Amino acid sequence: MAVPFEVDLSLITDPALRPIAEKAAAGERLSPSDGVTLFRSPDIVGLGHLADAANRARHGTRVYFAANQHINPTNVCILRKTCVFCSYARLPKEEGAYRYTMEQVYAEAAANPYVREFHIVGGLDMHAGLAYYQEMFRGLKARHPQVHIKALTAVEIAHIARIEKMSVEEVLIALREAGLDTLPGGGAEVFSKAVRSTIADRKLAAEDWINVHRIAHRLGIRSNCTMLYGHVETIEDRIEHLSMLRALQDETGGFLTYIPLAYHPDHNELGKTLGREGTATSGYDDLRNLAVGRLFLDNFDHIKTHWIMVTPFISQISLHFGVNDMEGTVVREKIYHEAGARTAQGMALEDVLKLIRGAGRVPVERDSLYNVIRTFDGADGASSAAAA
Repeated sequence: MAVPFEVDLSLITDPALRPIAEKAAAGERLSPSDGVTLFRSPDIVGLGHLADAANRARHGTRVYFAANQHINPTNVCILRKTCVFCSYARLPKEEGAYRYTMEQVYAEAAANPYVREFHIVGGLDMHAGLAYYQEMFRGLKARHPQVHIKALTAVEIAHIARIEKMSVEEVLIALREAGLDTLPGGGAEVFSKAVRSTIADRKLAAEDWINVHRIAHRLGIRSNCTMLYGHVETIEDRIEHLSMLRALQDETGGFLTYIPLAYHPDHNELGKTLGREGTATSGYDDLRNLAVGRLFLDNFDHIKTHWIMVTPFISQISLHFGVNDMEGTVVREKIYHEAGARTAQGMALEDVLKLIRGAGRVPVERDSLYNVIRTFDGADGASSAAAA
């Protein structure tokens, strides 16, 4: 639901932004054409001010983060040759291909005793079906009963349903019974048919991605959502994508947060074709995508920056561009580092706190459903427990 807020129009220099600012501040829903204007406006400072005002109306100066750990159990993927933007996937007998045993999963999960969330995604592996993930989730819950399992993109869920000859609903119910708590938002890429035919020709169609999340929400399984930007998509493609996410949120209210994901061009076919290897998205576009997400997705409470993809520096600035949530401690991330991410694979708690405080914000540790665990008050790291 849109939340009215106050905005200083004198800080907006682009005349085209001012009527949109008045509309958003009044709590009115922005149209797709408004969204296009936001993306095309040269007034990045005015856009940031507008998104920051919208965010402050919801969250004040609080910025959430989670003590999470990424586990990528397999990079074997049947779409290795058709998802040309991916640097992570391997064919079964290709050099570098792997599939974790349960012992390897459990050993990696034990690396951080303070973790509160396991974020588990991987490839579309014909030998990692329902039984593989059921055993994994049950084993993780037995060893770490307090840890939330956020696992398997809509693409992975549909893949399991296909190879097991089950419905998506049956797969989700079976995984929930094994310990699945929520779904991540990956695999959405960009919903445009033209874009998907270019970068991920055989990947799950947009309508099917939406339907997996619709079914999950109906079952009480919350989820995140994403958009991969900075490759061949147009501004109109971005707004079409955001409009579809907004419509499903109107219908179900099941999305927890929106995370725009920056395309990394290294070590993949698309990057070579575009001549983009070694050239990531600009900080300007990274900030713009976050700010537009905050303003256009008026029925989303949370907008998240992924520091692994855009650097801690850009993530810190984004806290003044409508963002209220930061990717947390992570511990060990593989997928985006295969594509050229040069950031660390994890971040210590003290560094997360320093980053948030450096932006003049208050760090708040959360669980996976955005219940507050503790608020860090003092510069010395003192914290206080709080209820959601």
